[in-house]
Amino acid sequence: MSTPATLPEAPPAAPRPMALAGLLAVGAAWGVGAPLVRLARLEGYAALQIIAWHTVLGALVLAAVLGFRGRWRLPLDRASLRLYAVVAALGIVLPHFAAFWALAHVPAAVHSVIVSLVPIFALGIALALRIETFHPARALGLALGAAAVAVLVVPQMGLPGSTGGAFVLVSLIAPVCYALEGIFVANLSRSQAGPMQALLGGTLIAAVVVVPAAAISGPLALPPVAGWGGAEWGIVIAGAGGALAYAGYVALLRAGGAVFAAQVGYVVTAAGVIWAMVLLGERPSRWLWLAMALLFAGLMLVRPRRAAAPT
Repeated sequence: MSTPATLPEAPPAAPRPMALAGLLAVGAAWGVGAPLVRLARLEGYAALQIIAWHTVLGALVLAAVLGFRGRWRLPLDRASLRLYAVVAALGIVLPHFAAFWALAHVPAAVHSVIVSLVPIFALGIALALRIETFHPARALGLALGAAAVAVLVVPQMGLPGSTGGAFVLVSLIAPVCYALEGIFVANLSRSQAGPMQALLGGTLIAAVVVVPAAAISGPLALPPVAGWGGAEWGIVIAGAGGALAYAGYVALLRAGGAVFAAQVGYVVTAAGVIWAMVLLGERPSRWLWLAMALLFAGLMLVRPRRAAAPT
C-alpha cells in the first residue's frame, strides 16, 4: 500500500508497551508484502493482475475500517478529488507496477531495503524545491542513502549478463513516487479528507484504472479457493494486510505521534528481510547487510520533525 505522508504529532495516549507491540505488528504485516508478491511473481502472476487484486482487497478493507469508525463518506471537494488522483497515481499504480515488475527479478530482501529510502528521497526532493532548509546532518543522511543504493547496485552491475542491478534501479521508482506523494500531501494539498479517506479514495480510482487494464492484458480471476497455493494466498494476504497495516499505522500516529510512528520504517525493512529468508529461502549477501546499516544510519539523520496528530 501507499507510504503515508508525515503527519502532525500529539502526545502519547497509549501505554508504551502496547504502542511498541503495535509498532512491531504493523511493521511485520507491512514487511511481509514484498516476499509474498515475489512468490506470486515467481509463480507466473503478472504485475497488473496482482495490483488489481490488491486495489480491490485494499478498498474493501479500508471501507470496512472507515465504516466502523463512522467515516466512510468521502469528501468530494475539488482538493480532495485532486488528492485521490495523486494518491492513485503516485501512491499505488506507478510505484506498485515498478515494484511488482522488479520483484520478478530482484530478491524481496533487496526490495525491502530499497523501498525504505522514501524519507531520504523526500528530503532530497524537498531540498531541491526549497521546501526544506539545508542542514549538514541531514545532508549526511542523504549521502548515506545514496551509498546504500550504490552498495546494492554496483556489485550486481559488474557481473556479466546480470540484470539484477538494472531491476534494482526499477525498484527505486517506488520510493521516488512515494516521496513525491508525501510532499504533495504535506505541502500542497488542501483536502478535507483524512489520511485513511485519502487512501480509500486513491485506491478506488486506482481500481477503476487497473482492474480493466489487467482484465484486458490477461486472465484476472484466481482459481477456486480449494486450489489455492502459496501464490494465491500471498496475493490475498499482501493485499488485505497492506490495508490493515496502514490502518495500524494511523493508530500508531494517534498513540505515539509522527516521530514514534516513523520508526515503523526500520521494522518494515528488517521484517521484509526476515520474511524473505523464511518464506523464500533467501540468504542476503554481505552487501545487503552493509546497505541496511547505511540506510538505517541515514534514516536516523533525516527522521521527521515533530509536528500534530491526525483526526
